[in-house]
Amino acid sequence: MKSFVKIIAIVAVLITVTSCHNKRERNYHFFPNMYESEGYETYSESAVFNASELPVEGTIKRGWMPFEIENSPAGKQFAKDSLINPLKTTEANLAKGKELYGVYCAICHGKKGKGDGELVKREKFLGVPDYKTRDINDGSIYHVIYYGLNSMGSHAAQLNENERWQVSMYVSKLKADLK
Repeated sequence: MKSFVKIIAIVAVLITVTSCHNKRERNYHFFPNMYESEGYETYSESAVFNASELPVEGTIKRGWMPFEIENSPAGKQFAKDSLINPLKTTEANLAKGKELYGVYCAICHGKKGKGDGELVKREKFLGVPDYKTRDINDGSIYHVIYYGLNSMGSHAAQLNENERWQVSMYVSKLKADLK
């Protein structure tokens, strides 16, 4: 009988303790700012986000090297006269250049550089020149890949510096093969 009374007393104490708890509120707030944070409106002004400091002066995007030659006819001529391909003409560089040319250039310029790519055949772009009639070298090719020319857009975002030189090397090889 005494053990039965003890069990009932323990159960009564537990019921009393748990009945005072409000289940809609958390017991403890270890980090109250996480539960009741101040909301910010999208694109609104805030002292926390000072847009005048971004980007920091003198910084560049990761993996991006600025090209010091300007995008103009004078800049293209300067690139043609002064830029020299820093890569050695190897089978590996030519193979990689051919692969990248096939992905980015052949659709307009054709597989052999004759200006007869699939988009030209379908008359999506007209006037794509062949490399045989162009006065180009590695420097001017690199400049055109970087900035684009006429209907051709820039491929600087798709190709890194090394890949641009490999494509330039391959285009120079195609020009030599067309003579």
